[in-house]
Amino acid sequence: MTTSDALKQQISTLPDLPGVYQYFNVNDEIIYVGKAKNLKKRVSSYFNKVHEYGKTNVLVKNISYLKYIVVDTEEDALLLENNLIKQYQPRYNVLLKDGKTYPSICITNEPFPRVFKTRNIIKNGSLYYGPYSSNFTINSLLEIIHQLYPIRTCRLPLFDENIKKGKFKVCLQYHIHKCNGPCEAKETIDEYRKYIDAIKKIIEGDANEISRFLLDEMKILASEYKFEEAHLVKQKYELIENYKSKSVISNTILEDTDVFAYDENENSAFVNILRISKGSIVQGYTIEYRKRLYEEKEDILAMAVVELRSRLNSKSTEIVLPFNINFTISNAKILVPQRGDRKKLLDLSLQNVRQYKLDKLKQSEKLNPDQRAIQLLESIKERLQLPKLPMHIECFDNSNIQGSDAVAACVVYKKAKPAKSEYRKYTIKTVSGPDDYASMKEVVFRRYSRLLNEASPLPDLIVADGGVGQMEIIRQVIEDELKLDIPIAGMAKDSKHRTNEILYGFPPMAVGLKPTDQLFKFFAGLQDEVHRFAIKFHREKRSKSQTASELDSIPGIGEKTKTDLLKHFKSLKRISLATEAELQVVVGKSRSSVIYNYFQAKLSL
Repeated sequence: MTTSDALKQQISTLPDLPGVYQYFNVNDEIIYVGKAKNLKKRVSSYFNKVHEYGKTNVLVKNISYLKYIVVDTEEDALLLENNLIKQYQPRYNVLLKDGKTYPSICITNEPFPRVFKTRNIIKNGSLYYGPYSSNFTINSLLEIIHQLYPIRTCRLPLFDENIKKGKFKVCLQYHIHKCNGPCEAKETIDEYRKYIDAIKKIIEGDANEISRFLLDEMKILASEYKFEEAHLVKQKYELIENYKSKSVISNTILEDTDVFAYDENENSAFVNILRISKGSIVQGYTIEYRKRLYEEKEDILAMAVVELRSRLNSKSTEIVLPFNINFTISNAKILVPQRGDRKKLLDLSLQNVRQYKLDKLKQSEKLNPDQRAIQLLESIKERLQLPKLPMHIECFDNSNIQGSDAVAACVVYKKAKPAKSEYRKYTIKTVSGPDDYASMKEVVFRRYSRLLNEASPLPDLIVADGGVGQMEIIRQVIEDELKLDIPIAGMAKDSKHRTNEILYGFPPMAVGLKPTDQLFKFFAGLQDEVHRFAIKFHREKRSKSQTASELDSIPGIGEKTKTDLLKHFKSLKRISLATEAELQVVVGKSRSSVIYNYFQAKLSL
């Protein structure tokens, strides 16, 4: 990997300080933004080695020059990186996916504020709480607020001069006691503001204080024998208590805490936040990042922590994470719990993020049932550098026991799924003894010479259930004898006959997949399937061979008699144990006597 002299010079002069770096291409476009605790070490790491992931190598090749911004703290680097990515959306950075705008609760900046649900954030001094990913949660919260407090729902401009001029008249909401009529000065701003202050506390999660206040007020009214008023307060108290029990999870230990969970798949990363306020869960929210380059999960989580705390305007002094992000957040302590209440909340957050990930998968599969398979095939194409998507894959395996009953099998996958109607079985005809290479050569030639003669579609990829040797045998048939151009892969095994490496190319090279990779799992599943199919065929053939040879030893028993016996009794063992009368029903008196006497003679030996 070559680096221009100008770029080398820039890298050599980078400071050992926290900051943000920006990579530009030859067209002066920002193609990547990154953060660093140490700019020199982080940027140098891109250029001093060949990276495991191909996209990173492509990024490095496209870097023409770089710029950087030094900051005071690691948190400042996180914040700046987040802002620059959102502003420029560089080609190789993870992309925050906001498929839709989730609703928030708005408390308007007016003398008599309104409280309502909205998806539009207008920066006019109004307060916004959210966003809420659950419509049920936000609707329940607004319902309890409007049941508890007589706040207005109209959009009238209730400014002092308009009210004094008598421009407005009370509406139905006033007559049904849902509003106290501030439009006709029947309520002061100070009285109305008390409701708004209480509503803010409920939304922020401090419903416990409202409960205590209502309970005390109810007791005072009851002691003064004001039972009707006490009953109205009791109804409000019960509404609050019911909301607390259904909508929040109480925890007497935790005060203000942000709990984050992380999960990912091959293409996306998902991060959930649970906000704990005054000992209760008051909010849950999940975001998705589309991965464009290989990114460490620590980096993605760090970015999400900054993004979510900013979105939800969180000032929590405690942050609970599933793993360390190696970045500090000012005025907040980061914890990675292993047990206790925080671990339980972390598990709950993880449950939410996994459910979100599952929902997204189900939604995408409903829209495009083949999407998951196509993504897998695109990954195979990229990792093996195939000329086109391997929509049609075929895999071969041999099976024999010390050369006896040698067979082979071919399984066919279409769109990454087994096409069982197209599986094929082969009895080895030209090879004697246990010669896997010769058997493979025979079967591959028979398979593709027939497809050519029939003008049937050829596969986009051939996979050998074996390593270098079997790949070479297949290559000789495909390229040298049949003059075809079909990519060939192999699956090398370890000492326990388990898939160890995926091989590709000539000379074959390990692709470098980890056992946890989806591609590795796909090839291992392909190997299991062809092995299962080959073994099943071998057992069937061996069983028929053994059965046929035993019945062939009986004088006077031909093919039709053997077929009738096996069709009726299902196995050789049942034939050998049958009575003469039972045999006579199937093959007649004379032959039944011969068969019965044959097996009785064997039993007496």
